[in-house]
Amino acid sequence: MSAAAPFAVTRAVKVRDGDRGTRRLACALSRSSSGHRFSRTGRRNRVMSTTHVHYVQQLLTHFDAEPDRAAMVSGDALLTAGELADATRRAAATMRHHGVERGDVVGILTEPNTAATLILRWAANLMGATAAHVRGMNAVVPDDELRMELQRAVVADVRAKMLAVDAANEERARGLLADASDRPILAVLGAGRPDTVDLTAGSGDGAGPAADIVDGDLAVITQTSGSSGLPKGVCWTFGVKNEMATSAVGRSGRTNLLITAPLTHSSGFGADDALITGGMVVLHPGFDAGAVLRAVAKHRIGRLIIGTPQVYALAEHPDRPGTDLSSLTELIYTGSHGAPLRLREAHEIFGPVLIQVYGTTETGVLTMLFPHDHDDLRKCGTVGKPVNPEALSVRHPETGEALAAGEVGEICALPRWPMAGYWREPKLTAALSRDGWVRTGDLGHFDADGYLHLSGRLADMMKVKGLRIHPEAVEKVLSQVPGVSQVAVCGVEDADRVEQIYAAVVPKPGAAVDAEELRRQVAEALSDNHVPSLIEICRELPVTGPGKPDRARLRADARAALVRPVSRV
Repeated sequence: MSAAAPFAVTRAVKVRDGDRGTRRLACALSRSSSGHRFSRTGRRNRVMSTTHVHYVQQLLTHFDAEPDRAAMVSGDALLTAGELADATRRAAATMRHHGVERGDVVGILTEPNTAATLILRWAANLMGATAAHVRGMNAVVPDDELRMELQRAVVADVRAKMLAVDAANEERARGLLADASDRPILAVLGAGRPDTVDLTAGSGDGAGPAADIVDGDLAVITQTSGSSGLPKGVCWTFGVKNEMATSAVGRSGRTNLLITAPLTHSSGFGADDALITGGMVVLHPGFDAGAVLRAVAKHRIGRLIIGTPQVYALAEHPDRPGTDLSSLTELIYTGSHGAPLRLREAHEIFGPVLIQVYGTTETGVLTMLFPHDHDDLRKCGTVGKPVNPEALSVRHPETGEALAAGEVGEICALPRWPMAGYWREPKLTAALSRDGWVRTGDLGHFDADGYLHLSGRLADMMKVKGLRIHPEAVEKVLSQVPGVSQVAVCGVEDADRVEQIYAAVVPKPGAAVDAEELRRQVAEALSDNHVPSLIEICRELPVTGPGKPDRARLRADARAALVRPVSRV
């Protein structure tokens, strides 16, 4: 289960009035639900309306209408709508002056969750260029940064004309571009060295959207994890972004939003949505339960979007009982389905504000579990009902046949706002859909009441802190460690239904294998998120008849390892 994009859809209605609210929300989400479809070739069929105004222009229009309103808290700075508009126009005009135009790619590298991330995306998109985020591929944890060599590969792969950074990343950017054969322009949001472009210099007068942008042009590329553990680009079009903004404008009510997840992914779209409806966005560089509680009280936060385990952390924090949370009307959680008892406890603590959303990076939000659903312990074990029942189906993984309630199959969707495909990966894009239905790779079933239950993943993929981890990537690293004969990796949920990485390692005869060394090798080769939290040294691996690792047995062993002393972190 991925952090779904975009979160913008969750503000369609107030959600305190039970099934009536659910129906109104489903209605709001299903409008134009036939907008984008994937063909059998994996190419997006362009049927999006061209009547929507450029989403950045819509933002600027709202900023200009109330230039003095507090629009964003970024670090210690409070930014007004007018300041955001001015910074965006200045950066856009400077990009245009240096040759950035429709169809170009602007790489963006900033510190996690700062105003700069949004300003640079808006500026590039205003010029009709594609904004390609370079920092990381984790949709939940902002400070999970790609290694420099991977960032360098991303910049080269997207063929960036300009690399736009904040001041804190100027030196890192120089390292990324040091040996580039086709060196992008290095631009800084602020004064950098003399050989850089200052995106704050000059005037933003007349910086309007490029006139020739069409819906099928790419607006944003975010990074997600591929089967090798390396990033792959997920593409979003201007048509999708423009319609998201238009949909947000049609809703009433201002709500202050606190963001702890990366702006480079779906939370960035959520920020656009809150700003365009007149709300204030408060940015945190990551999740700290105490800091979040203080911010909710100080800034009268109405909407909070966090990971499922973070709900438990807020509920258990010692400052929570004495914190004024009366402004909070929507505590939205995602990333993994929750433990029913823990969710029920959180519901009793926070009141009728919990909303679970399920979806994937590629599809956006697919189901929602509303506040009133948390009254029922059985429903807390689900991910809710489809926002559009006609656009979600459980299908046979091999035949594509729709399955009846109670039958487990692959969850497939007809998203309202899907991605356009994977960047320069036509085969992967084509494999994502079948007969127009986008395949999530998640397994599940509907119950008799229409609630969706998740039961695993089709390809044994794991999910750790919002990042998709492929077992093969971890196995490849561990198998190359001296003294290792065989290795198998799988995911297992702990008591809180948080997925842990389990590795079974068979040493070579006479060899001694150190678990901490294995972890160090994985961290260096991949990332800290890929490091197994449970490592078991064993004599042999469980295998199936054909000699392949027995994943079912491995998971059983992993569950047993959770309750007995093994090497764990």
